[in-house]
Amino acid sequence: MPLIVSAVVPVYNEEGAAVQVAREIETAFTATFGADGFEIIFVDDRSSDDTHARLVAAQGDIPSLRVLRHENNVGKSGAMRTGILAARAPLVVTLDGDGQNPAADAARMSQILRDAPETVGMVAGQRRNRQDTSSKRVASRWANRIRKAMLNDKADDTGCGLKALRREVFLRLPYFDQMHRYLPSLVTREGFEILFEPVDDRLRTTGQSKYTNIGRLAVALSDLPGVMWLNSRLRQPGKVTESER
Repeated sequence: MPLIVSAVVPVYNEEGAAVQVAREIETAFTATFGADGFEIIFVDDRSSDDTHARLVAAQGDIPSLRVLRHENNVGKSGAMRTGILAARAPLVVTLDGDGQNPAADAARMSQILRDAPETVGMVAGQRRNRQDTSSKRVASRWANRIRKAMLNDKADDTGCGLKALRREVFLRLPYFDQMHRYLPSLVTREGFEILFEPVDDRLRTTGQSKYTNIGRLAVALSDLPGVMWLNSRLRQPGKVTESER
């Protein structure tokens, strides 16, 4: 049976959560796609803790689990890209490795994309009842409003780690660090539709966040004008036809 979906999970110093996340994905995706319909790809972005060793040990009882490891730390977007390039299925779905994204939501979004017309390139999660601190929620709300107004990407929560994409669509996108925050705009730029799905958000129970409000602001000030420039420089050819011999 050909693979239907690859679950891609970038991780950095998530020794307390990573294996449990892998087990939860295994259970949820087996129920939705069958035991042979999916694979799980964890990309360890050069963790300094025991994340990699624990994932490798878990491969013995999680048959669908693949573990990739970076020689150098390159960040979430780079790890996500590594996983999608290595994916063997036509659909990919990304989850955060901290346990805050329910695997059941990832499986449901993958099924929605599988059933959607080819014109739909991505199903993006939008968190309800976010479990972050109040300062992060406020900062994220303002950042999303500004980005949405400048890019017209219709996304209310680009920071959500749950995103289901057609792999061939992702491979068409320009790559740059922190691109994961701009996937709705980049997918729309290629002429594809996006569906937005409400998803749950859980409290982080182990490890710590890799982002700060100041760090996010600095990245936004740098990247937002660049994405606006990318969007302005694209010229779509419309329908492409090939002449018969």
